[in-house]
Amino acid sequence: MGEWRPDILGDGFEQQTLPLGSDAEGEVVATLVRSRPHAGARLFGALREVDVLYVHGWSDYFFQTDLARFFTDRGARFHALDLRKYGRSLRPGQAPGYVAALDVYDADIAAALEVMGTSAEGRRLVLLGHSTGGLTLTLWAARHPGVADALVLNSPWLELQLGPLARQALAPIVQARARFDPLGTHPVVDLGFYTRAQRDLGTLPDSPEGWRPAQGFPTHPGWLAAIIAGHARVASGVDVGCPALVLLSARSTPALSWNDAMRATDSVLVVDDIARAATRISSTVTITRIDGALHDVFLSAPDARARAFDALDAGMRGLA
Repeated sequence: MGEWRPDILGDGFEQQTLPLGSDAEGEVVATLVRSRPHAGARLFGALREVDVLYVHGWSDYFFQTDLARFFTDRGARFHALDLRKYGRSLRPGQAPGYVAALDVYDADIAAALEVMGTSAEGRRLVLLGHSTGGLTLTLWAARHPGVADALVLNSPWLELQLGPLARQALAPIVQARARFDPLGTHPVVDLGFYTRAQRDLGTLPDSPEGWRPAQGFPTHPGWLAAIIAGHARVASGVDVGCPALVLLSARSTPALSWNDAMRATDSVLVVDDIARAATRISSTVTITRIDGALHDVFLSAPDARARAFDALDAGMRGLA
């Protein structure tokens, strides 16, 4: 087992590098971050037998300390995973965030769970995914039934922004290009409005250079084909094998030009489409729409953020 070292988040947070071999771009690693409960919470907290594994979204990494403390205050052991080629795991010369298939992340998640020791210690596992991480964990749980005891999804990217019909029409074109030009370039479509909304609200800390660019990472045909294939699997129906809690904003705002409503809506996904797609992932799905929430509901303005944590608390009380 590797060595735990101090993390950039400061006191109470540690990180461990998880070697994953190499690919055409060189060394590949994931990074596990942990925040342990204090003694009183561990002994008496309602979630003292629970381990949490958080997976971030696209162009992202783990920095949500309030989310970690929510769980550790209730006795849970909280871990977050910076996937290969993201954040703490990004190495020079790598295409940020690039994979050609989402099941590549099975190795990242397996390495994290081994270090966490959840199964060996007979503890319960809560998977918590945001946006692309929500899609990744949904598909992972469906491929590994019975491992997770609950799945919490924070604005999961379960459907393409253009909708299912456009996705089906676009898929053959994207797949064809992915075969002959997987690392080709796409036009920049992220105009930075989501980042601006977070900065206006004061919920976005300064990030190390390159970890969370204002307009997102460049995207590539191979990666987009992997995402569309994941959306198609969700659309056909999957079973994550455990209860799922899905947290979404009440409304979306198209990110075509800046609008003040972007400070209180999801300007990344079409939340109505995500809500419909979420009904196809489990026999027990709770969908909570949060008025005033951003794409990451836990980075919203104070009132909406409080409602998001209240909804999470209710879901975790059910698990406890």
